[in-house]
Amino acid sequence: MTTAKITISATIAANKQKVWNYYTQPQHITNWNFADPSWHCPTASNDMRLGGKYIARMEAKDGSFGFDFEAAYTEINEGENFTYLFGERYATVKFIETGNQTEVSVIFDPETENPIELQKNGWQAILDNFKKYTETN
Repeated sequence: MTTAKITISATIAANKQKVWNYYTQPQHITNWNFADPSWHCPTASNDMRLGGKYIARMEAKDGSFGFDFEAAYTEINEGENFTYLFGERYATVKFIETGNQTEVSVIFDPETENPIELQKNGWQAILDNFKKYTETN
């Protein structure tokens, strides 16, 4: 059985180049890539080329739990969109500029262990952190 993809989005008050850079550069990723203030992203690396690896360490600030989110790029259209494979699932991130704002959409395959709404809310919380970080820096 195939489950429908989940889509989340946010409109960022910044031009597309800044939004792309803040979304893809490790020095920025570590500042926004977590869903809850009790978590953080202490390290990230991003080899942005076909087959290149994206790795972000996500962990509770108290050290009680953590994991590495790893993905490999399967498609990249510089400044426009990219797709990566993580495990057996795919995610596509799109950047659409309208005036002096950029809409970021993330379309991803859900996993089967957690409810869809929980997954959607978690990914949306990370994207909301990204929006806040990008607009205030």
